[in-house]
Formats: sequence, C-alpha cells, structure tokens
Amino acid sequence: MYKILLLAFALMLLIEGMLPFLAPHAWRDMFRRLTELADGQIRFIGLSSMVLGLILLMLFR
Repeated sequence: MYKILLLAFALMLLIEGMLPFLAPHAWRDMFRRLTELADGQIRFIGLSSMVLGLILLMLFR
C-alpha cells in the first residue's frame, strides 16, 4: 500500500513540475491569474479537481 502511495506522489510531483520547467512564463502567468480569483471560485476548482480524481480512481481501479 505504501509503495503505491509513494509512486502516486512521485507521479504527481513529476506532472506538477513539468509546466514550470517547460514554460515558466506561462506558469507564472497562470498563478498570477489564480490569485485574482474569488475564494468561491478557487474552492470550486479544488472541489472539481477532487471529484475528477475520485472518478478517475473509481474507473481505473
């Protein structure tokens, strides 16, 4: 179980690090725009991300 969890964490770090490495200007621009969003909008993005992750987990399990 821990091995799978660590592999998932490593994959997340790999994917998250790709955009700042490949396109730092676009990454900085994206975060600048994110800071201008209202709290409710950020919460909706977080909720959508969690729901999509759960759906993908259920589909590929």
